[in-house]
Formats: sequence, structure tokens, C-alpha cells
Amino acid sequence: MTHRNRLRSAWNRVGSGEIHRAPRKWQPWLSDTGSLTQKIEKVIGQKLQVQVLRDCPQTLNSDESRYFHFKIRRCRVREVLLCANNIPLVMAHSVIPTLSSSGSNHSVLRLGTKPLGAVLFAKTRMHSKAKPPRDIARLNKRSALWKKCSRNYVGLSSPLWARRTLYRLKGHPILVNEIFLPALLNYSAF
Repeated sequence: MTHRNRLRSAWNRVGSGEIHRAPRKWQPWLSDTGSLTQKIEKVIGQKLQVQVLRDCPQTLNSDESRYFHFKIRRCRVREVLLCANNIPLVMAHSVIPTLSSSGSNHSVLRLGTKPLGAVLFAKTRMHSKAKPPRDIARLNKRSALWKKCSRNYVGLSSPLWARRTLYRLKGHPILVNEIFLPALLNYSAF
């Protein structure tokens, strides 16, 4: 018998019905099509703090390489925590292919402590009416993203729920992974 799951991603398209396998409390966060940053700020009634964990060039991991069909080798990875009152609510892991941050995108993607999602929504909202592809995943302790979160969030339980969206900035792809941390459940999504 072949082991098909070895190469299969844990990620599933939102429209596949996988959203209904997520706990009901996470479903509104996972299925929302708007800016996560704006949604959280509306719910908590204040601006989020962005704690930059990492923003540097690197090669793609195997899951990311598969996602880009092995066509992209080098990228910039930006990892941040979105926090309210210094409590992490979301960890974002963004993959910005080298070509996506060149030319006129270069100055736009100098983010500092500005959330990437806010920039992407400001730029893509007017140019694209199509919804970008969105996947969700249940991350367990073996997941690379779960391990990244656990380094920055003490006492993290498993599993975590996450979504990833492929945005286009002036035609160039940017993959944004958003991992929802337990403290986010202190706030209702509605």
C-alpha cells in the first residue's frame, strides 16, 4: 500500500467543506474574506501591535515549494506576532518571493512594524475583484508552523488552526499564513 499522505499537504481549500471540520469557535476567523488585521482591530477596539520576529531572505520549505509548484527558490520570509496589550493573538508567516518585492513593490514592502495584510488589502482591493485562493489547516505539534509558534508562545497547546491566502501585489504572488493563537478566542469574531 502506498503512503499518499506523506507528500500531501495538511492544507485544504476553504470551499472544500473542510471549514466544517474546524471547531465552531474558529470557523468565523478561518472563513472571513476581509483583512484579518482590520477585523481584529474592530473586535478589540484598538490598534494591534506588530512584533516582528524575523524578516530575512531564505529558501522555501518543502510545503511552500510545493505550493509554488517548485518554480520559486528564493524568497523573503516575514514572521510577526499580532498582539493586543502585548498578548499574541495571531502569528503571521509571510512568504514573499524575491521577484514579488522588486520594482515598484520594493518601497511598498518596506513594512517595519506595519502589518503586511493591511498593505495588501489597501493595494489589492481596488485592482482585483476575484477572491484570492484561501486554504485552512489544523496544525499539530509536528507541523513546522506549529513549532515556529511554540518558540514564541509559551505553553502552546495542540492543535492550532491556520489559514493561508495567496495575494497578488501588482501581479506578483505573496503567500500569507495566519496561525490563530488561543488568546484570540477571548474575543468574539462577531
